[in-house]
Amino acid sequence: MAERGFYIGIDIDDTYAVTSFFTTGMNDVATVSMVAGSEVFQIPVQITKKKGMGQWFVGAEAERVAQEQQVTVIDALFSRAMNQEELLIEGEHYPAEELLVLFLRKLVSYASGLQGTREPEGLAISVPKLDSETSKLLLRIGNKLGLTKEQLLIMDRKSAFYYFTFNQQENLWLHDVCLYDYRNGQVKCLRLERNLSTEPQLITIEEDVAELDEECRDESFYQLLQAHMRGHIVSAVYLVGDAFDGNWMNLSLTYMCRGRRAFIGKNLYAKGACYAVMVAKGVLPWSYAYLGDNEMKVNVSLKVKNCGREEFCTLLSAGDNWYEAEGTCEIIMDDTKEIAIWLQLPNSRQAKVETLTLSDLPERENRTTRLRVTAKPLSDSKVRILIKDLGFGEIVKSSDMSWEYTVLL
Repeated sequence: MAERGFYIGIDIDDTYAVTSFFTTGMNDVATVSMVAGSEVFQIPVQITKKKGMGQWFVGAEAERVAQEQQVTVIDALFSRAMNQEELLIEGEHYPAEELLVLFLRKLVSYASGLQGTREPEGLAISVPKLDSETSKLLLRIGNKLGLTKEQLLIMDRKSAFYYFTFNQQENLWLHDVCLYDYRNGQVKCLRLERNLSTEPQLITIEEDVAELDEECRDESFYQLLQAHMRGHIVSAVYLVGDAFDGNWMNLSLTYMCRGRRAFIGKNLYAKGACYAVMVAKGVLPWSYAYLGDNEMKVNVSLKVKNCGREEFCTLLSAGDNWYEAEGTCEIIMDDTKEIAIWLQLPNSRQAKVETLTLSDLPERENRTTRLRVTAKPLSDSKVRILIKDLGFGEIVKSSDMSWEYTVLL
């Protein structure tokens, strides 16, 4: 486990947020509880302002202050921020995005206050589903929280589950691992599988969504478990979501624990997010690659000569989040006007090569043309390649020419 730094993971949706953290001297990631000595991890995603003052309250405390002062509680902050709503509070308009920033700043301060540490070296935010607009919102919020792009990591809950899994005891992930997220009348069924024959080991997560018969939930969930695990050896099962509260599982629980370990809790995603940012910052060792909905599926590289030896310069790596990934390399052209882009699956020795021709590249002496090559994903299956002529120091001035290509993966 890490010996330095302070790292925070936050899982948030429109209803609740959960905050986990790690800092020097801790044995493992911990989760903020809003009631001392208990495991009240969920913080309602709502905020209110004390009447006549610039003091803001969040979570359950916001509800209490609102009742005492007869003021309005603003809930569903995440979707309001996504929709760019403005809220009227005591005659003033407040963008929902700014209120979400205030809410998240409070969560960070809760974790910081527990350790006497002010600024996290890394913050990861996990959300139910990540898309381009959500990514842009979270990147703006991170900036308003004073975090650099390198300090902020954003992900969906499947990715958080992935990072959580491989930071548990090895016997819990020797075989497949299942997670069931039951809320709003639906069960999201995730099954994590590991490919032992690749380096790094490739991880896939299969996802299904099902509904239970509410009149006989135990029997219905038991049948769902049987169907979902059929043909698979499962080491561990995790249950998350408020709908698992109560003592209604009997038959299903017996089946779950038959040769497997089963766990139920509210902080899996937040802990997974915290582990993720520690991996991203190089604090935890990692030998896995997860190719999920938001991750690059192939390595995008240039084949170059370095000190006479051929090697690959990787611009984008499989497993990188395509919303945030960007790679740049500077090269010197050697008697050619073509650049070869290599596309390769991480578990394959074969590669697809896209040859890009630089039309109108100025004629120069050999090895006096320096180019900057930048790769920026447009999706998980499409990459924009931007090539810019840099000249060659004082010997050759730049032509200021640039070329842009779109490469399909």
